[in-house]
Amino acid sequence: MNLFAMMETSGGAMQAERMRAEVVAANMANAETTQTASGGAYHRQHVVFAANSGDAEFATPLNAALGGGLLQPAPQGTLTAAALPPLLAPLSPLNMNASVPAGPGVHIAAVVEDTSPPLKRFDPGNPDAGPDGYVSYPDINPLTEMVDLMGATRAYGLNSSAVQAEKGMIVAALEIAKS
Repeated sequence: MNLFAMMETSGGAMQAERMRAEVVAANMANAETTQTASGGAYHRQHVVFAANSGDAEFATPLNAALGGGLLQPAPQGTLTAAALPPLLAPLSPLNMNASVPAGPGVHIAAVVEDTSPPLKRFDPGNPDAGPDGYVSYPDINPLTEMVDLMGATRAYGLNSSAVQAEKGMIVAALEIAKS
């Protein structure tokens, strides 16, 4: 039995939630960006999580008990900093090129761009206005972004509490072993 498996799982979740918070911050920072390097308005980014493959010693009996083949492990891909959108690459100091397979938990499967069309506002004095006088702005709702940020912060904090609880259990087990 690995005493540190829960810490590894919570640590992976904390990394994923940190990246989610960074993406939300980038979305809020670019809420009024009408021109990007690729042209056009900024598009909102979303972080997609995927389940890690988990422990085969646990999954095999569970699959057998459920009738076999119901639980399939998620593909274990790694996300590199080069695969991030250009605006998020400098914000990602995470080591997402780890060559060791992750334990049970979650990992970042992708950072995807929202496909919703930009919002049009009439502003003929803006240098980014088209010939009709409308400017394309990103479809970013600050309330939605704040709710996403609160969720990421809460999940990060709960995983941190889980790590602290396990540390306490390990210390208690060592105290029992001493006596």
